[in-house]
Amino acid sequence: MNVITKSQASTKYSFSLVTRLRKLQQKSLEKQSFPISLLLFTHTHLIIPSIFAFRGTTIIIFFRHPQGEASFIIMARPTWVFLQLFTIFAFLHLGIAVSTENPLRQQELDRIAELPGQNFEVKFGHYSGYITVNEESGRALFYWFFEATEDSASKPLVLWLNGGPGCSSIAYGEAEEIGPFHINADGKPVYLNPYSWNEVANVLFLDSPAGVGFSYSNTSSDLMNNGDKRTAEDSLAFLLKWFERFPQFKGRDFYITGESYGGHYVPQLSQAIVRNNLLFKEKSINLKGYMVGNALFDDHHDHVGVFEFLWSTGLISDQTYKQLNLLCANQSFVHSSASCDEILEVADKEIGNIDHYSIFTPPCSEASSNRLRKRMHMIGRVGERYDPCTEKHSVAYFNLPEVQQALHVDPKFAPSKWETCSYLINGNWKDSAGSVLDIYRELIQAGLRIWVFSGDTDAVLPITSTRYSVDALKLPVIGSWRPWYDGGQVGGWIQEYEGVTLVSVRGAGHEVPLHQPKLALQLIKSFLAGNSLSPLQLHSDT
Repeated sequence: MNVITKSQASTKYSFSLVTRLRKLQQKSLEKQSFPISLLLFTHTHLIIPSIFAFRGTTIIIFFRHPQGEASFIIMARPTWVFLQLFTIFAFLHLGIAVSTENPLRQQELDRIAELPGQNFEVKFGHYSGYITVNEESGRALFYWFFEATEDSASKPLVLWLNGGPGCSSIAYGEAEEIGPFHINADGKPVYLNPYSWNEVANVLFLDSPAGVGFSYSNTSSDLMNNGDKRTAEDSLAFLLKWFERFPQFKGRDFYITGESYGGHYVPQLSQAIVRNNLLFKEKSINLKGYMVGNALFDDHHDHVGVFEFLWSTGLISDQTYKQLNLLCANQSFVHSSASCDEILEVADKEIGNIDHYSIFTPPCSEASSNRLRKRMHMIGRVGERYDPCTEKHSVAYFNLPEVQQALHVDPKFAPSKWETCSYLINGNWKDSAGSVLDIYRELIQAGLRIWVFSGDTDAVLPITSTRYSVDALKLPVIGSWRPWYDGGQVGGWIQEYEGVTLVSVRGAGHEVPLHQPKLALQLIKSFLAGNSLSPLQLHSDT
């Protein structure tokens, strides 16, 4: 058993205590004294007894913590039991942590047996839990991981990140986009998504930063001080520890994917990994590339693209179009001026009651109004099973106590009400890069495979924004603009540059896998394989 201490003196003390406990256990066994079973679950937090049980002359005391475990069985006479317990409490009070976390053991503790409302069997394992990314403040990020449906040992690992900032990757990415478990209209039961990306890869969903979804911090001020920089740092810390918990995936081909404000998260985390690999080769992550959809790239070019899309689709007036370009084109997407917000409200009234995230599909009646103005603060919202109210279903399901228990959510840190997006996080975002184009240039030079895709009915971060931002990279064109096909039908259009591939997805909104799940699965297959999307094979009519 490993004993982690804060000083040489406490190290000596801790080893002596462990030795004493072991001798005590052996001595009491020889004397056949009254038993006490003591389980110590320790990691980095204060340890307190959670269960006391008395069975005749047997006293059972349990100490629980979700991050690790150690165990002693002490055989003792009741007359001096509490003296020994006092010694243990003193040991813990000194800040000495007994750590025996076995990565594979913790991995198994994170395994999910079955979800409430799941009336079918699955042929893949899945896991969820916390990983502490900052010991001092107690920041811990929540994840949900799915093995590939077949041949998991040889498939790549894909991380999915939603944006916001402040929105849950589990709420969106897992429960309504690329995950295997989607939620029915009544919040229960779940059903199996036939277009889940774990058909082609092992898929990891991360709620980041702390304060989003089930991720938490023991330091309340953390929730008021999130930003791009710390999110990338914490996400890197998460991955390094996650690979320790799942060592079978070390060295596996690794890709990062996401959408919306994930247009910041994905390249920023990729940059952090590439730089960390150069500094610490023994902790390197085998990052091969990344892919982002309807992504925030560059505040200026993205704004110009949004306003052009709204005007060219006939959603706003000529005058409002001119004012938007005048007052907002050079503003931040996250921290905009009062004058910009005012003209956005004018544009919102002109657009009317439609879903800005997918302009040709019906809106959810309870959440459809005033969305253009909100998109400045919440960047992040038709397929065979399109439902405009999917967020409501997630809220109903993930607030069920039995669901949280199945997902290993610690009730001490669970939010009083789980939400798809945190307006507290979003409204207090501290740093947001005005552009990530320089990061793209750095990562192109690093040799990463980079694809950007865009649903063509999104008015929040539309295809026009993506095209303007990619054009600003000034990359040589290596493949002409052409349509790509799925089942003989146009799936979208593709343009290949030196270092970046741009793909549009026909008939999809802001969340491409929600609106066009089959096309999205074709997209990830081609990306992972490094193949261009299929051109049409023309056949004769005769």
